[in-house]
Amino acid sequence: MRKKLVLIGNGMAGVNCIDQLLRLAPDRYDITIFGSEPHPNYNRILLSSVLAGNVQMEDIALHSWEWYTEHGITLHAGHTVTAIDTQHKVVETDSGLRAGYDELIIATGSRPFMLPLPGADKDGVIAFRDMKDCLTMMEAARTHRKAVVIGGGLLGLEAARGLLNLNMEVTVVHIHKHLMDRQLDIPAAVMLQRELRQQGMRFLFEKNTERIMGKKRVSGIRFTDGTQAAADLVVMAVGIMPNIALADRSGIEVNRGILVNDYMETCKPGVYAVGECAEHRGIVYGLVAPLYEQGAVLAKRLAGLETEGYQGSVVSTKLKVSGVEVFSAGQFLDGDDTRAVRVQDEFGGVYKKVVIREGRITGAVLFGDTTDGTRLFSMIRSGENVAGREREILLGESAATGADKAAALADHEMICSCNGVTKGTIIRSIHEKGLRTVEDIKACTKASGSCGGCKPMVGFLLEYAQRQGAGKPAAKETICACTMFDHEEAIQAIRAGRFRHASEARAALGWDSEEGCAVCAPALHYYVNVHGGPADGRAPAVPRPDRSSGGTYSLVPRMPGGVTHAEQLRRIADVVEKYEIPLVKLMNGAELKLFGIPAAVISTVRNEFGMTADAALDGATVRTVVTCAGLRYDKDAMQDSISVGIALEAKLAGLQMPREITVGVSASPHHRAGSLTKDIGIAGAPGGWELYAGGGERQPQAGRLVCTAATDEELLAYVMAFVQQYRETARFAERIPQWIERLGLLTIRETLFDTWTASLLVGRLETAAARLRQPADQQPEAAGTR
Repeated sequence: MRKKLVLIGNGMAGVNCIDQLLRLAPDRYDITIFGSEPHPNYNRILLSSVLAGNVQMEDIALHSWEWYTEHGITLHAGHTVTAIDTQHKVVETDSGLRAGYDELIIATGSRPFMLPLPGADKDGVIAFRDMKDCLTMMEAARTHRKAVVIGGGLLGLEAARGLLNLNMEVTVVHIHKHLMDRQLDIPAAVMLQRELRQQGMRFLFEKNTERIMGKKRVSGIRFTDGTQAAADLVVMAVGIMPNIALADRSGIEVNRGILVNDYMETCKPGVYAVGECAEHRGIVYGLVAPLYEQGAVLAKRLAGLETEGYQGSVVSTKLKVSGVEVFSAGQFLDGDDTRAVRVQDEFGGVYKKVVIREGRITGAVLFGDTTDGTRLFSMIRSGENVAGREREILLGESAATGADKAAALADHEMICSCNGVTKGTIIRSIHEKGLRTVEDIKACTKASGSCGGCKPMVGFLLEYAQRQGAGKPAAKETICACTMFDHEEAIQAIRAGRFRHASEARAALGWDSEEGCAVCAPALHYYVNVHGGPADGRAPAVPRPDRSSGGTYSLVPRMPGGVTHAEQLRRIADVVEKYEIPLVKLMNGAELKLFGIPAAVISTVRNEFGMTADAALDGATVRTVVTCAGLRYDKDAMQDSISVGIALEAKLAGLQMPREITVGVSASPHHRAGSLTKDIGIAGAPGGWELYAGGGERQPQAGRLVCTAATDEELLAYVMAFVQQYRETARFAERIPQWIERLGLLTIRETLFDTWTASLLVGRLETAAARLRQPADQQPEAAGTR
């Protein structure tokens, strides 16, 4: 029997949570939604666009009436819940309607803060918060001309711009010295004020309103300094307050908002809160992105899935304020411990500022050109170290075209945060549907259909796609000439068919050649081994001979962490002499490699080592984990690199990879094990470890910071999840830097930070490793090693 789930509030945060829950567990709940407004869920961000005349009311609906019906949701629009009985689990509305629940979500949002001024109850004094306010302003503009907007923040300026479009004379009153003081620094605010003044907006700064004048209808406002301003319409846009009255009188603990833990749970069992009404770790969020992140956590919780919990959000604002592009994120104000890079072009109307503390970006402000916003926000969230290239962050991008910047973004990067549209979605839509204009993209994906702040980047993406020929079907790149399958299609087919042998897969999938070729044979062996089934019957790895024509093989005696001892070295020397192995060489990866071993004796040689010795196989493994001198002998060491390197090698030894992986573990940020040039690099730091990936030795490049870990155990879990994600999603022979570029570092990070998904990855890697370590007589087939 399905549980009963009730949502109080039909706004963006609550319904988005329901939307995500339906994707995870569509049949788990009978859902009832109560909304005070007589409309389906709509995009509140777009009210300013409606006021400005850019879109119609029907254009801002996020879910149609039909959507609720299709998903079996009972919607009570125009009903306000007035009471919650948490003991008997029942809610009641102002019309007397009652509904029981097993789980309850409170998403009552916020209400506008109305200044408690004498005369605030007069006709023509309104807030700007919902559709009703929007319609009132449009109606007032038909018969009145003078409008005063109290509040020079984002919402106030959007209201003012809309009223200008309605042919009203608009004055913005602000208590502070400059506009948007929470989103912009002074130089950007001055440039914004100059632009808006040219559009016809008037400003009164450092004004504190004393009273609203007029008889029945407002006629003006008086300030505490004795000055006045005439007004037929007064719009208060001075802030919002969490709507907590219902929760408070229902005995649910509140402060500024409804108090919730990391899983959005209130103090009452089965009662949750999300959105602008919720207070998490002392913070109430008013932007869409954090509210959707809260909803994602709660959706997993209600679906019965494990989740790490909500950790709070780094917020950013990227909007078009009255025709001007604005972006801000993080801590963008200067401090005693920060330095900044600035670009200011007052003739071109462009201002850019990046604030840096201890080598990491803490905040940014962009005005007039926000195309770098997505990239900068990603760097702020990741904590990427930019030491030594601070000026390049802005100045190095100046020569790049908009299409070049669009090309540099990963497919998962969010382009339109208002509607949740990524670069990948836009590019695919252009490719699949032949879109030719920004308007086509807006109609198809809704990107740029809200605030419009992303419209320039959407245009750049269109230019980039057209330049690459994305408007036409791309030639399919198959694995080789033996098949019509590409890598992703082959993986999906092998998973579906659960093939145990490459030959079985080739026969079932219509390969042109029974044995395959030099390109597809090793790739198919790898894919069957990693993606085939059942779990206890993987296809064996295929030994790869040396390049010489003699049919000989090579072995690498495994020395975990690059550490060896006298007995191991003696045994290696004895084996080399006994079997007359022609070449013994120290390789770059701190490996001792033995070449030229005849096929007839390779198994005997491995047994006589009395230790693990990996053969070169199709689908290479992790090479020896390189470590530095370690905690005992490295004077700058902060962490025990040798013990971590040995533990890591023990967990990864013998596992097949799409391509051979290099790993380095350094005890300090000096990277003495070359960790920045490895596929996976680990460096000790004062608070734990830093994990890097994507470095290059053959093609020199520095690894990128993936994450940090406080303990050895946490670090090992991150690395194991990262490696398994690579094994499952990389194409055969695809190097880790190429894989990161294709998937996007943010996508990889998000997977690692999702506790439930990461734990599944670690579990699958441990299962594969355990199979390798089973005695041969317990394995249905020989387990593959390197």
